[in-house]
Amino acid sequence: MPRTEIRLNPHVAALPPYNAGMNIAVARKISGRDDIAALASNENPDGCSPKVLAALANLDPSRYCDPACTALRGALSEKLGVATERIVIGNGSEEMIAAICRAVLCPGAMVATVSPGFGLHEIEALANGATVDKVAMRVDLAFDVPGIIAALTKSPAIFFLSSPSNPVGPALDAVSLDRILAAVPPETLLVLDEAYFEYVTGDVPDGLAVLSRSTMNYVVLRTFSKAYGLAGLRVGYAVFSDERLARAVTSSKTPFNVNTAAQIAALAALEDEAWMKASVASIAAERARVADAVSALGLRAARSETNFLFIDVGLDSQKVFDHLLSHGIIVKPWKEKGYETFIRMTVGKRTENDRFIAALQMLAGQ
Repeated sequence: MPRTEIRLNPHVAALPPYNAGMNIAVARKISGRDDIAALASNENPDGCSPKVLAALANLDPSRYCDPACTALRGALSEKLGVATERIVIGNGSEEMIAAICRAVLCPGAMVATVSPGFGLHEIEALANGATVDKVAMRVDLAFDVPGIIAALTKSPAIFFLSSPSNPVGPALDAVSLDRILAAVPPETLLVLDEAYFEYVTGDVPDGLAVLSRSTMNYVVLRTFSKAYGLAGLRVGYAVFSDERLARAVTSSKTPFNVNTAAQIAALAALEDEAWMKASVASIAAERARVADAVSALGLRAARSETNFLFIDVGLDSQKVFDHLLSHGIIVKPWKEKGYETFIRMTVGKRTENDRFIAALQMLAGQ
C-alpha cells in the first residue's frame, strides 16, 4: 500500500525559498579552489573581538543556558537606557522576526514591507497566513517615501522596514524617517530592522532613540552578527515599545533559544566597543574604495551605510555569480523580479576585495 501523504500547512508549503549565501565548503567543491573569498553573507572580515574568544575559553556546554538571557538583557538595558522587560534576545534577529509574526499575525492579515528587502520579512509573514504588500525602491535605489506612506494607508498589521536597507544599503535620513513614522496607523506594528545600525554615519538617526519618544507600537531589531562578528553564534535582540508586546513575543519563541556560547560572546562583545568601532571604520574605508573601483568600471552601486554593496552588473546575476565563483569568490546573486542584474557583495579583507575587482574587470573586458 502506498504511503498516505500528510497534509501540509498550505501557507508553509507555498513559501518562496530564502536566498542564502553559498557555503564555503560547497564553493570549494564546485570551483576546485581552496582560496575562497566569502563575500555573500555580510560577515565581518575582521572576525570578532579577542575578548570574545577569551570569554569562550571556559565554556561549559553540559549545562542549559539561561532561558531569560538575564545578564545580556541587563547589559543591553544599561547600554540602551531601556527597561529589561522590553528587551527579548533571539537566535539571531531572524528568530525575532518569526516570533513577532507568530505573536501578531492571524490568517488573512496584511503585512507591508519594501522591495528588494530582507527575505524573512516576507517569508515569515506568509508562513502565518498573511498577504504581503511590497513597495519598490525608487529607480535611483533610494526609499520611495511617498509609496511607503501610501501603503501605510491600508493599515497593515505589521510594517517591516530595514534602515539601513538590506540588500540595497541606504539608510533613511531624519526627515524621511519622521514622514514615515507620522503615517504609521495606530493599529500597525512598526518593525524597524536596524541590523546594520553600527555602520551608519552622518545624519542618519538612531531609530530606537526616535521611536522611544513616540507613542506608537514598535519593535527595533538589532544583531551581533554583523559589526560584532558573531554571525556563527546566532544572537540578536528586539526592543519593544511596551512590556505586553515583549511578553507576547517571548511566548512565541522556544525557551532555551539562545545558547550559552552566544550569550557569553555577546556580553564580551559589548565590553569591547573599541574593537567594533575600529572594525567598522576599516570596513567603511574599504567599502568606499571598492565602490569607486566599481564606478570606474561603468557599473552602478547603490549608496551604502552597511558592510556591503548592491551592484547592478548589467548582466544576469547568476552568470556573474558563476564567473566570480570560478575565481573562488562568493557573492549573492539577486533573484527578485526587476533586480535580476544585481549582486550583493560583502566588503571583505583588502586582498579579497582586490580579487573581486579584478574578476569584475575580466568580466567587463578591461
